[in-house]
Amino acid sequence: MMRKCSPWMFLPVMFSLFTAAGLWVVYFIAVEDEKITPLSSEYKRSESKSPPYISIAGNAPPASCVFSQVMNMAAFVGFILGVLRYLQLKPRVQKPWLNIGSLAALSLACFGMTLVGNFQLSNDEELHNIGTSMTFGLGTLFCWVQSFMTLKVNLRNEGKRAGIPRFLLSGAVTSCMLLYFALMAQRLHMHAARAQWALVMFFLTYLGTFAIEFRHYRFEIVCSDEREPPLSLSESFSEVSEYQSDQL
Repeated sequence: MMRKCSPWMFLPVMFSLFTAAGLWVVYFIAVEDEKITPLSSEYKRSESKSPPYISIAGNAPPASCVFSQVMNMAAFVGFILGVLRYLQLKPRVQKPWLNIGSLAALSLACFGMTLVGNFQLSNDEELHNIGTSMTFGLGTLFCWVQSFMTLKVNLRNEGKRAGIPRFLLSGAVTSCMLLYFALMAQRLHMHAARAQWALVMFFLTYLGTFAIEFRHYRFEIVCSDEREPPLSLSESFSEVSEYQSDQL
């Protein structure tokens, strides 16, 4: 008999797919408006077009309008994913500071996304770059910590099944980030832009892998009468988890 998967497994997958699709829509709008050079072309400094960095693609209307919306929605849903992942691991981790630190890293990375989306490069370059650094730096830290915790906690004996791909994706994210900054320093803008796009796609893929564990769980927010002791989301989730482990 096949086990029924929780509908929560679709949240990470849809988040990754829709965020990636939204960013590529921004890219194609910018290419169509001749704001950036296509990724498949060679960049020439004499041209009026700019290198196809994500921030430059979303720098001017109408692409900037879509870019802001995509980044704000991604930050909101990304933060929800982080909270759900925190609650999922909370009853099982021996070192709670690692779980808390992971949530804090992703939360700040999501806040960085809002800075990137709402403060375009041409309007406030310094604040935009701070947001970029927060998103890439803390997002990468989140990936490594979660990869370690995946193997350590080993939910449903799927630690290796989920952990090994996550370690590989973490390595890919880190490599792309280092390559991006190295190529930027050498002013090899087309290669740096390609590394940046690859970095973002690997990061979104990583977040999508949480569907592996989410398919076993359901999350509830319980509202109670004030005469009864309130039940927090964390407490509710712990009870649901214990119930489901007995059933499955």
